[in-house]
Order: sequence, then structure tokens, then C-alpha cells
Amino acid sequence: MGFPESVLTKDEQVVLHLHPHWKALFLPVVWFVLAAAVVAAVGIFTGLSGIGVLIVAAVALVVVIVVTVWPWIKWRTTHYVFTNERVIVRSGVFSRSGRDIPLGRVNDVSFSHTLFERMLGCGTLTIESAGERGQVQFTDLPQVEKTQSILYELVDADRQKHTFGDDDREALVNEIKNDNA
Repeated sequence: MGFPESVLTKDEQVVLHLHPHWKALFLPVVWFVLAAAVVAAVGIFTGLSGIGVLIVAAVALVVVIVVTVWPWIKWRTTHYVFTNERVIVRSGVFSRSGRDIPLGRVNDVSFSHTLFERMLGCGTLTIESAGERGQVQFTDLPQVEKTQSILYELVDADRQKHTFGDDDREALVNEIKNDNA
């Protein structure tokens, strides 16, 4: 399931769209391989009849759906989207939850990762925002250092866009003079 472009505003552009790091799928893949190995071993090394092997295969299929397919679906439906206006988080399969953080409300962006996460290229991104909910953490975020830099650049660009500078003041004074003339 892709990210719905319909939630974006008219001038909003996606800069970065991520899912959690693939390490979240490592154990589900191990479970899949283990279930396949058990079914193969039962079929080869036991004296079970065809029906017995089918029963074992059916149980293995249920286990694979629960511990492999379901985590993959959850991974696939979790979106971390960084736009030129906000940070968008959406997750959930049947029921969805989400959070949007306008770039103008971002106060601080930091990251952390363990040695293992550093080798894998992922980590935790913490965004501190102005508002009642405070901090938001994105765990298992791929390319966490690059994402932090991109988010910093987006926040800086947003602040520049919404800052009233000397050039703006002079243009406003000239506009008022022209209107009064």
C-alpha cells in the first residue's frame, strides 16, 4: 500500500518517504525459513502419510501468516513522510493512526543508534516539537543521519520562508507609499 498523495496540500511536495528499516523483517523471514524446514523435515524424515504432512503444512502456513506475513503488512503500511511543509507519520492495517508535525513547530531534531544499528544504517530519530505532545520518536528509521540532515534543511528553509527580513520591510514600505500616492 503506497502513501496516499491525497493527504498533501496543493503546494506540498514529498522530499523523503521511508518505511521502518528492513531489520524489522529479519525475524519474520527466519520464522518463514524455519517453518519451511520443519515441513520439509516432517515430509522427508517421518513416516507420516500424505494427510499427516498436509496437516503439518497447514499448521506451518498459519504460523507463517501470523509471524511472517502480518509483520510484513504492518511494515509496508507504516510511512514516514517528510515534505516541504510537515513531517507525516501513518501506521496501521485495519485501523490507522497518524501524526503530522508542521515544520514551523519543530524545535530540535536528534538521532541515536547503537553500534549494531550503525552497521545496519538505521537508528532512532527524535523530533521535539512545540505543542502539548512534545517529542516524537521514529525507531528503526533507515538512513537516520541523512534523514536528520534533510529534516534540518527543511526546517531551516521553512523558517526562512516565514521570516520577515529587512528586504521584506523595505518592499512593504514601498508598497504602502505607492498605495498612498
